[in-house]
Amino acid sequence: MERELNQINVIPLVDVMLVLLVIVLTTATFISTGQVPVELAKATTANDHKDVPLMITLTADGRLFVNDQAVPTNGLSTILTAHSRESLVVFRADRVTVLERFVGVVDEVRGLGFRQVSLEVLRS
Repeated sequence: MERELNQINVIPLVDVMLVLLVIVLTTATFISTGQVPVELAKATTANDHKDVPLMITLTADGRLFVNDQAVPTNGLSTILTAHSRESLVVFRADRVTVLERFVGVVDEVRGLGFRQVSLEVLRS
């Protein structure tokens, strides 16, 4: 007994599309927020950047990231030598970061010749 197929089974198609939708939505949230969790400080004024800056993130436990890539101890200058000195550098520091560590990293970046250095904060 042979049946004729006159309908398309769309259930597997719907399953595949739902899985793809979940994957896209999950990765979109990581791309938009960044992968390094930092609780930014708040300020009443903040600038909006139109170009793509060089993001340096300093976490609460003292770890350092450049564009969401972990930086080994004393390896910041090695990583930054590949970038143009005219690049905009934006610091994202956790609000409980030790001030001495933050100032040391900013001083190191400024010492390498970067002059456009700013701090990212949340508008309150």
